[in-house]
Amino acid sequence: MAIISLTTDFGEKDHFTGAIKGAIYSETEDVKIVDISHSVSPFNVQEAAYILKNAYKNFPKGSIHVYGVDSERNPDNRHIAVLLNDHFFVGADNGIMSLVAGDRKPDKIVEINIYNDLDTIFPAMDVFVKVACHIARGGTLEVVGKPVTELKSLRTFTPIVNTEQNLVTGHVIYVDNYGNVVTNISRQLFENIRKGRDFELYARNYRFDRIYTKYSDIVNFAVEKPRRDDDGRRLAVFNSSGYVELAIYRSNLETVGGASSLLGLSYRDVVTIRFL
Repeated sequence: MAIISLTTDFGEKDHFTGAIKGAIYSETEDVKIVDISHSVSPFNVQEAAYILKNAYKNFPKGSIHVYGVDSERNPDNRHIAVLLNDHFFVGADNGIMSLVAGDRKPDKIVEINIYNDLDTIFPAMDVFVKVACHIARGGTLEVVGKPVTELKSLRTFTPIVNTEQNLVTGHVIYVDNYGNVVTNISRQLFENIRKGRDFELYARNYRFDRIYTKYSDIVNFAVEKPRRDDDGRRLAVFNSSGYVELAIYRSNLETVGGASSLLGLSYRDVVTIRFL
């Protein structure tokens, strides 16, 4: 049974999420639909890419991933279907797939051309569903589109390394459910530039000189638990996706807040690492 995943900015209030699922089952009942997220911030392609990139690798090969974020078709925003790493992706060529692919080159890209006289303001349901279900039934990409060679690239989200190789400038790309702030500085880039040097990480007026490998590394377990005062401490950590993340230990957005609120950090804010 084919798997079709959904990543959108539709939210849960409106009918869109239910409608797209109904459209899939109307096309073919022999599929399993998996929701990755419908809580992507509206039109935030970087956030969508981060979520999709870190989720799809856990699906079986051959899975089909529909992403509905900034999907309206226009001369600057074509629709594509992509075969990448034995997974299929269907959505708009708005930079999401270039961020998902990273350094990996897609095996196949087609520009979808099944519109005929179709004029839709809901392409995720009227176009992406048809393509995804076609693939789920064993159809090829060439039937739904013409081959293209390149994806739209979002270079503005790539960290910048200065010529002296002692300063990395990155940005906040995602704020998670705990208020943790994820940057676009990968552990691989950090280690490649660091070369064993000490460093200082700055975000607004906050300084970090250590990046942990897990959240609880900040706790001194040699101290008796009643005497510890670790909750609410800020830290930098390499998260499970391999990116530098700023967090508040055991944060709770509904009570004490998280790194995003307590440190005043939000999407696209600058984070720098200076190597000493």
